[in-house]
Amino acid sequence: MGLDAARLEEGVLALARAEPAFAAALARHGMPAPRIRPRGYGTLLRAIVAQQVSTAAATAIWNRLEAAFGPLEDPATIAAASPEALRAAGLSRQKAGYAQSLACHVAEGRLPLDALPEDDEEAIALLSAVRGLGRWSAEIYLLFAEGRSDAFPAGDLALQIEAGRLFHAGTRPTEKALRARAEPWRPHRGAAAILLWHCYSAPPV
Repeated sequence: MGLDAARLEEGVLALARAEPAFAAALARHGMPAPRIRPRGYGTLLRAIVAQQVSTAAATAIWNRLEAAFGPLEDPATIAAASPEALRAAGLSRQKAGYAQSLACHVAEGRLPLDALPEDDEEAIALLSAVRGLGRWSAEIYLLFAEGRSDAFPAGDLALQIEAGRLFHAGTRPTEKALRARAEPWRPHRGAAAILLWHCYSAPPV
Protein backbone atom coordinates (compact mmCIF):
# COMPACT_ATOMS: atom_id res chain seq x y z
CA MET A 1 0.00 0.00 0.00
CA GLY A 2 1.17 3.53 -0.73
CA LEU A 3 2.05 6.21 1.78
CA ASP A 4 -0.95 6.64 4.06
CA ALA A 5 -2.04 10.03 5.36
CA ALA A 6 -0.03 9.80 8.59
CA ARG A 7 3.25 8.82 6.90
CA LEU A 8 2.72 11.39 4.15
CA GLU A 9 2.09 14.18 6.67
CA GLU A 10 5.17 13.18 8.65
CA GLY A 11 7.30 13.38 5.50
CA VAL A 12 5.83 16.67 4.28
CA LEU A 13 6.32 18.34 7.67
CA ALA A 14 9.93 17.17 7.79
CA LEU A 15 10.50 18.62 4.33
CA ALA A 16 8.86 21.91 5.33
CA ARG A 17 11.20 22.19 8.31
CA ALA A 18 14.22 21.58 6.11
CA GLU A 19 13.28 23.59 3.00
CA PRO A 20 11.72 27.08 3.22
CA ALA A 21 10.31 26.68 -0.31
CA PHE A 22 8.43 23.55 0.78
CA ALA A 23 7.16 25.36 3.88
CA ALA A 24 5.83 28.18 1.69
CA ALA A 25 4.24 25.71 -0.73
CA LEU A 26 2.56 23.87 2.13
CA ALA A 27 1.21 27.13 3.56
CA ARG A 28 -0.08 28.14 0.14
CA HIS A 29 -1.65 24.86 -1.01
CA GLY A 30 -2.19 22.79 2.13
CA MET A 31 -1.37 19.17 2.86
CA PRO A 32 -1.59 16.85 -0.16
CA ALA A 33 -3.84 13.82 -0.16
CA PRO A 34 -2.30 10.33 -0.28
CA ARG A 35 -1.91 8.65 -3.66
CA ILE A 36 -2.45 4.95 -3.12
CA ARG A 37 -2.80 2.09 -5.60
CA PRO A 38 -3.32 -1.62 -4.88
CA ARG A 39 -0.15 -3.64 -4.64
CA GLY A 40 0.38 -6.32 -7.26
CA TYR A 41 0.08 -7.43 -10.85
CA GLY A 42 -3.23 -5.75 -11.64
CA THR A 43 -1.88 -2.27 -10.95
CA LEU A 44 1.06 -2.79 -13.30
CA LEU A 45 -1.16 -4.26 -16.01
CA ARG A 46 -3.47 -1.25 -15.73
CA ALA A 47 -0.44 1.03 -16.04
CA ILE A 48 0.51 -0.64 -19.33
CA VAL A 49 -3.04 -0.43 -20.65
CA ALA A 50 -3.20 3.28 -19.73
CA GLN A 51 0.04 4.33 -21.42
CA GLN A 52 -0.46 7.20 -23.87
CA VAL A 53 -4.27 7.02 -23.90
CA SER A 54 -6.97 8.92 -22.02
CA THR A 55 -8.48 7.59 -18.81
CA ALA A 56 -11.74 6.86 -20.62
CA ALA A 57 -9.96 4.95 -23.38
CA ALA A 58 -7.95 2.95 -20.85
CA THR A 59 -11.13 2.01 -18.98
CA ALA A 60 -12.81 0.94 -22.21
CA ILE A 61 -9.85 -1.25 -23.19
CA TRP A 62 -9.71 -2.81 -19.72
CA ASN A 63 -13.41 -3.64 -19.92
CA ARG A 64 -12.93 -5.23 -23.34
CA LEU A 65 -10.06 -7.33 -22.01
CA GLU A 66 -12.22 -8.55 -19.12
CA ALA A 67 -15.08 -9.30 -21.50
CA ALA A 68 -12.73 -11.34 -23.69
CA PHE A 69 -10.68 -13.14 -21.03
CA GLY A 70 -12.58 -12.88 -17.75
CA PRO A 71 -10.98 -11.63 -14.51
CA LEU A 72 -7.43 -10.44 -15.16
CA GLU A 73 -5.89 -10.90 -11.70
CA ASP A 74 -4.17 -14.15 -12.72
CA PRO A 75 -1.16 -13.35 -14.95
CA ALA A 76 -1.53 -16.76 -16.61
CA THR A 77 -4.62 -15.41 -18.37
CA ILE A 78 -2.67 -12.82 -20.38
CA ALA A 79 0.41 -15.01 -20.66
CA ALA A 80 -1.65 -17.68 -22.45
CA ALA A 81 -3.52 -15.29 -24.75
CA SER A 82 -2.56 -14.91 -28.38
CA PRO A 83 -1.28 -11.52 -29.54
CA GLU A 84 -4.13 -11.45 -32.04
CA ALA A 85 -6.72 -11.88 -29.28
CA LEU A 86 -5.12 -9.13 -27.21
CA ARG A 87 -5.14 -6.80 -30.19
CA ALA A 88 -8.78 -7.65 -30.91
CA ALA A 89 -9.56 -6.56 -27.33
CA GLY A 90 -8.03 -3.15 -27.97
CA LEU A 91 -4.33 -3.38 -27.19
CA SER A 92 -1.84 -2.18 -29.76
CA ARG A 93 0.75 -4.67 -30.97
CA GLN A 94 3.32 -2.98 -28.74
CA LYS A 95 1.13 -2.99 -25.64
CA ALA A 96 0.15 -6.61 -26.22
CA GLY A 97 3.85 -7.44 -26.07
CA TYR A 98 4.29 -5.39 -22.93
CA ALA A 99 1.29 -7.04 -21.23
CA GLN A 100 2.58 -10.53 -22.05
CA SER A 101 6.08 -9.62 -20.87
CA LEU A 102 4.64 -8.53 -17.52
CA ALA A 103 2.41 -11.59 -17.25
CA CYS A 104 5.26 -13.98 -18.00
CA HIS A 105 7.65 -12.26 -15.57
CA VAL A 106 5.09 -12.58 -12.77
CA ALA A 107 3.79 -16.06 -13.65
CA GLU A 108 7.33 -17.46 -13.91
CA GLY A 109 8.49 -15.88 -10.64
CA ARG A 110 10.99 -13.49 -12.20
CA LEU A 111 9.05 -10.54 -10.76
CA PRO A 112 7.98 -11.50 -7.21
CA LEU A 113 5.51 -8.68 -6.53
CA ASP A 114 4.73 -10.06 -3.08
CA ALA A 115 8.42 -9.96 -2.11
CA LEU A 116 10.29 -7.28 -4.03
CA PRO A 117 13.79 -6.51 -2.72
CA GLU A 118 13.85 -3.98 0.10
CA ASP A 119 16.56 -2.03 -1.70
CA ASP A 120 14.76 0.39 -4.02
CA GLU A 121 17.34 0.20 -6.81
CA GLU A 122 17.17 -3.60 -6.84
CA ALA A 123 13.37 -3.44 -6.98
CA ILE A 124 13.52 -0.89 -9.82
CA ALA A 125 15.86 -3.17 -11.76
CA LEU A 126 13.41 -6.08 -11.48
CA LEU A 127 10.39 -3.99 -12.44
CA SER A 128 12.07 -2.28 -15.37
CA ALA A 129 13.22 -5.61 -16.78
CA VAL A 130 9.62 -5.96 -17.99
CA ARG A 131 9.12 -4.61 -21.50
CA GLY A 132 7.16 -1.38 -21.29
CA LEU A 133 8.00 -0.63 -17.66
CA GLY A 134 10.83 1.86 -17.45
CA ARG A 135 12.37 3.51 -14.43
CA TRP A 136 9.54 6.06 -14.17
CA SER A 137 6.87 3.31 -14.07
CA ALA A 138 8.90 1.36 -11.52
CA GLU A 139 9.32 4.35 -9.23
CA ILE A 140 5.63 5.26 -9.50
CA TYR A 141 4.72 1.69 -8.53
CA LEU A 142 7.11 1.67 -5.57
CA LEU A 143 5.68 4.96 -4.32
CA PHE A 144 1.95 4.47 -4.93
CA ALA A 145 1.58 0.70 -4.43
CA GLU A 146 4.49 -0.29 -2.19
CA GLY A 147 4.57 2.88 -0.11
CA ARG A 148 8.33 3.25 -0.45
CA SER A 149 8.92 6.55 1.35
CA ASP A 150 12.02 7.48 -0.66
CA ALA A 151 10.89 6.53 -4.18
CA PHE A 152 11.26 9.60 -6.38
CA PRO A 153 10.33 9.53 -10.10
CA ALA A 154 12.59 12.40 -11.14
CA GLY A 155 11.82 11.77 -14.82
CA ASP A 156 8.24 12.97 -14.33
CA LEU A 157 7.55 16.16 -16.30
CA ALA A 158 5.17 17.67 -13.73
CA LEU A 159 7.71 17.16 -10.94
CA GLN A 160 10.40 18.82 -13.03
CA ILE A 161 8.17 21.79 -13.84
CA GLU A 162 7.08 22.38 -10.25
CA ALA A 163 10.59 21.87 -8.87
CA GLY A 164 11.74 24.44 -11.42
CA ARG A 165 9.20 26.92 -10.07
CA LEU A 166 10.18 26.32 -6.45
CA PHE A 167 13.93 25.88 -6.66
CA HIS A 168 15.26 26.94 -10.07
CA ALA A 169 13.66 30.34 -10.74
CA GLY A 170 11.20 28.78 -13.15
CA THR A 171 13.74 26.83 -15.21
CA ARG A 172 12.79 23.15 -15.51
CA PRO A 173 15.66 20.94 -14.30
CA THR A 174 16.75 17.81 -16.11
CA GLU A 175 16.07 14.45 -14.53
CA LYS A 176 19.71 14.26 -13.45
CA ALA A 177 19.63 17.75 -11.94
CA LEU A 178 16.38 17.04 -10.10
CA ARG A 179 17.77 13.82 -8.63
CA ALA A 180 20.77 15.77 -7.38
CA ARG A 181 18.55 18.51 -5.93
CA ALA A 182 16.43 15.89 -4.16
CA GLU A 183 19.32 14.18 -2.37
CA PRO A 184 18.93 16.32 0.79
CA TRP A 185 15.25 15.33 0.93
CA ARG A 186 16.05 11.71 1.80
CA PRO A 187 14.37 9.71 3.32
CA HIS A 188 11.24 11.66 2.40
CA ARG A 189 11.60 12.02 -1.36
CA GLY A 190 8.30 10.21 -1.91
CA ALA A 191 6.49 12.82 0.16
CA ALA A 192 8.38 15.50 -1.80
CA ALA A 193 7.09 14.05 -5.07
CA ILE A 194 3.49 14.00 -3.82
CA LEU A 195 3.77 17.57 -2.53
CA LEU A 196 5.23 18.74 -5.85
CA TRP A 197 2.39 17.07 -7.79
CA HIS A 198 -0.09 18.67 -5.39
CA CYS A 199 1.36 22.13 -6.01
CA TYR A 200 1.52 21.56 -9.77
CA SER A 201 -2.18 20.64 -9.91
CA ALA A 202 -3.39 23.33 -7.52
CA PRO A 203 -5.31 26.31 -8.90
CA PRO A 204 -3.49 29.65 -8.85
CA VAL A 205 -3.74 31.54 -5.57
